[in-house]
Amino acid sequence: MDVVTFGETMVLFYPATVGPLRFAGQFAKTIGGAESNLAIALARLGHQVSWVSRLGDDEFGLFVRNFIRGEGVDTSHVVFDPEHPTAVFFKERQHGKEPKVYYYRKGSAASRMQPEDISEQLIAQAKFLHITGITPALSASCRETLYQAIDKARRHQVSVVFDPNVRLKLWKKAEARSVLMDIASRCDIVLPGREEGVLLTGEEREKRICDRLLESGAKSVVLKLGERGAFYATAAGEAEHVPGFPVTEIVDPIGAGDGFAAGFLSGLLRGWTYREAVRLGNRIGAYALTVAGDVEGYPFWSQISSDSEEVHR
Repeated sequence: MDVVTFGETMVLFYPATVGPLRFAGQFAKTIGGAESNLAIALARLGHQVSWVSRLGDDEFGLFVRNFIRGEGVDTSHVVFDPEHPTAVFFKERQHGKEPKVYYYRKGSAASRMQPEDISEQLIAQAKFLHITGITPALSASCRETLYQAIDKARRHQVSVVFDPNVRLKLWKKAEARSVLMDIASRCDIVLPGREEGVLLTGEEREKRICDRLLESGAKSVVLKLGERGAFYATAAGEAEHVPGFPVTEIVDPIGAGDGFAAGFLSGLLRGWTYREAVRLGNRIGAYALTVAGDVEGYPFWSQISSDSEEVHR
């Protein structure tokens, strides 16, 4: 197993029309969740990845499991919960702006995740454990599950990759900063967006953001900078800005950060240098911008080897 990840995935509905949801009459149905986004992107790039979660024992839960399993991701450790539902969310499309997102996730099956849901044996078989800052915000049991998963990875020398994925709709800024910085201090690789880096460290300059996270205990930090690419720094003293890839038309930016993380991990799994891995992350993230939906834009490895440097719709 190359990567193990876990977290909540929801059924995503997005309207056929642009404008307020109250006027929308038709919706397309897909899925969305940071961890499953990464899992699907990695599977398309040719890697073995396992996604773990709790889903409602309902039609939406089966839809989510079947969708992710159909992408070649191992879902054999998913738990179906007969007492709590699968969460859903909606995107409201806006002209020239990021879509508004409306979540209906309170009391979901995934918010009931328990430490025993994440098998230590499964983690021990992996090269990387991938976690996000969404999970500890869902509930006390989810937070404990995440901390114990880190401990399990540590016992087996499995590298832990942390994407803060800050969701301030789920908790207060002060609590988020405190908990996420503590988690970052326990991880090997931290992958914040620039605004997340500012929130966590209080620093504005890219190098200082990375330095603060390295000082807290991380071995390397990759700061995602959107269209500008990414800046990375390591405890060994490496530090470099890696430019992004041009995109002819941005349709939906959601999922780009997860695509970046997948591309970056794919590069590391292939034995590439940090710069090469970050560059691949930039490229996969750019693909995600070109279609509606969280995962639909992620490319297969055959596309990466044949496409030009510019990412087209």
